[in-house]
Amino acid sequence: MYQNKSVAVVVPAHNEETQIARVLTTMPDFVDSIVVIDDCSRDHTTEVVKEHAARDARIVPLRHEVNQGVGGSIATGYKWARDKGVDCAVVMAGDGQMDPADLPALLEPVVAGATDYAKGNRLITGEAFRTIPRARYFGNAILSLLTKIASGYWHVADSQTGYTVISRRALLAIDWDRMYKRYGQPNDLLVRLNVENMRVTDVPVRPVYRVGEKSGIRLYKVIFTIGWLLFRMFWWRMKEKYVIRDFHPLVFFYLFGCALMAGSALFAGHTLWLWSERGHVPEMSALAAMFMFASGMQSLFFAMWFDMEANRNLK
Repeated sequence: MYQNKSVAVVVPAHNEETQIARVLTTMPDFVDSIVVIDDCSRDHTTEVVKEHAARDARIVPLRHEVNQGVGGSIATGYKWARDKGVDCAVVMAGDGQMDPADLPALLEPVVAGATDYAKGNRLITGEAFRTIPRARYFGNAILSLLTKIASGYWHVADSQTGYTVISRRALLAIDWDRMYKRYGQPNDLLVRLNVENMRVTDVPVRPVYRVGEKSGIRLYKVIFTIGWLLFRMFWWRMKEKYVIRDFHPLVFFYLFGCALMAGSALFAGHTLWLWSERGHVPEMSALAAMFMFASGMQSLFFAMWFDMEANRNLK
């Protein structure tokens, strides 16, 4: 128990036989349950977890017979916590990249009722740029910006961190069978939390790397995969939150802005074609392209500002 609130830690694990023991043995004493989801590992992860479960009654081993991805594992753990009446569900990866010393700080705002979802932010500290591999740092920065736009949580960053605490209120609000099951799970969940008007808080955490973990992430694939996911989830949020559940004119600004940007791209392409074919550009075509681009950007910025104001109370 942590301040009279039950705490369950969800540990998604796939081929983590060399790392999982470190995660289990360093778990704080106030954690009531450690739910390890072995996502169809091909190594000895299952055996290692069972050995520790025999010595620590808090450990609950679960196993997927078919690989469901990290998001699928987290969903399984969340459903277990929801069904068991847990007050706070934590996610800590099975690769040892999350410092247990940061857990009280993550729990604090959730336990106090100040937020529904506390997430670690490795980018706040000065250590991040020096510690996180450069490619992953810049990839994270790009995805964090896109996630701000897609989710409506403009005050949060480090969208890819998996070190999180979720309240019982949020556990009951989300349909976990619909959550994205692969590496885009944190991004997908932020969008779903926003539609349910859940409060989200960033908490500084220490970035932990080079502790023997093996990353299965390929940035060149993940950027485009998650980028497409965010595009789809953005429009889903617009429909659900600002059309179906309530109405807000920012939807028109986004639609108008996108239409103008598409029109300006067409005019710009036509202008370049004329320049290459005829050696000169009609003034009206160039002016139309610039006017549509400027108007489109202005409309999009207004839409973002409206969205930021509409979600100001979800900090």
